[in-house]
Amino acid sequence: MSRRAYIGLGSNLGDRQANITEALQHLRSRARILRVASLYDTEPYGYTDQPRFLNTAAEIETDLGPGELLAFLKAIERRLGRRPSFRNAPRPIDMDILLYDGEVVRTPEVTVPHPGLSERAFALVPLAEIAPSVVVPGLGRTVADLLEGADRSGVRLARRGLGLRLRRDVQGEQPEVAVRLGRVGVTGVRKTIRLAQGGRAHLLQAELSLLADIRRDQKGLHMSRFAHALDEVVNEAVREESPDVESLAARIAERVVESQSSDRAEVRIRASFPLLRHTPISGLPSEEMYTLLGIAVRKRDGARRMVGVEADGMTACPCAQDMIQQHSRERLEEEGFREEEVERILRAVPTAAHSQRSRAMLLIGTGSGGVRAQDLVEIAESSMSSENYELLKRPDEFFVTEKAHRRPRFVEDVAREMLRATVHTYPDLPGDDFALARVVSYESIHKHDAYAEGSGTLAELRAQILDGAPAPSCTTLEEWLG
Repeated sequence: MSRRAYIGLGSNLGDRQANITEALQHLRSRARILRVASLYDTEPYGYTDQPRFLNTAAEIETDLGPGELLAFLKAIERRLGRRPSFRNAPRPIDMDILLYDGEVVRTPEVTVPHPGLSERAFALVPLAEIAPSVVVPGLGRTVADLLEGADRSGVRLARRGLGLRLRRDVQGEQPEVAVRLGRVGVTGVRKTIRLAQGGRAHLLQAELSLLADIRRDQKGLHMSRFAHALDEVVNEAVREESPDVESLAARIAERVVESQSSDRAEVRIRASFPLLRHTPISGLPSEEMYTLLGIAVRKRDGARRMVGVEADGMTACPCAQDMIQQHSRERLEEEGFREEEVERILRAVPTAAHSQRSRAMLLIGTGSGGVRAQDLVEIAESSMSSENYELLKRPDEFFVTEKAHRRPRFVEDVAREMLRATVHTYPDLPGDDFALARVVSYESIHKHDAYAEGSGTLAELRAQILDGAPAPSCTTLEEWLG
């Protein structure tokens, strides 16, 4: 159960401000810091022949009991270099429990409220700043009342607080070269996100890119604001109903536009997600991993968003298979088989070809919703020569290999098949929605890889696939996203 406590912190050796900052950072590992008072420069108490202190107080929430909390604070003190010495000796850090959840605690290890709190202005002044109306148990008086009777003459507000006061907004200054930049921001941000899949909420490990445009007269963007925008939206998603990945990306993009005062923001999310599959012959359950994609672009006049997947599979080369088939035909004829017998043999026996592991990506741009990642995986896998699996028994290996060689496909074939399947799977999506298919085959006999990509609005794709209309050009991803 979470409990509320107030901690006093002080330092008079070394870099006093840095010591307190580091102590607060360590404190966050077992407590949530709600508020921190200003820093106060104070006269030493008890033993006066030592440097002046910096003191502050922090309000925290923690699930630690009083004894556990005190032991944790003493461990932080040791970590920051405090060593046993005489009473009130100089020290790099001092951490005490001032108040604990309105309780009076008297044990051999812990005394709360802190003994002598009512006489110690160096503790009362910062405590009164963040908790003036809190009643000190056992005394029946508020912190502000106690401070009224304390001698504050040795306590003064420190010139520097815990935060650094920036005198210049460097990012807002004029750049040396006045050129507008279209995509500036942070990439490779790793975050745990909460999404809805199959009616249930799932936590996924994701990698995000947050980008915004920048005016020609602005030197730079405030990179920390990207992190704030991301944390705000992700934390909201944890508290609220789980969004889908493209909605989450759109919400982050909207927050980036607001925080950076940009005309355009772009957010891309990549997250691994599992689907339960069964191997084709043995029927063994196999958890297969796929990549979930979310893209959103937010501009002042509106937003566009996309959902997509990446899936692995196999492709068998039709060109190599045709050459081997032709060679087999000639060999069979040399062995005396008649032409009709040769054709029967070649139809009955799969012909060898070199194969590749392939990765297919399918993106759908729509604001209508209703596009399931599982359906996109099905389209991507079925468009390749064969799907593949993490775990296969030997009969399964035979099935996958034989299936791939029965359906040899170039990367061009796979990309076109994904677009065809998308058109047939989503007949009701608006014509200005968008689809992109991208395939990479990692060659086994070449030192290069094969690549194919096709895209267009659904109206453009339907005209070609359903009506056979020519298409001099099709909308690209960059054009559709604006």
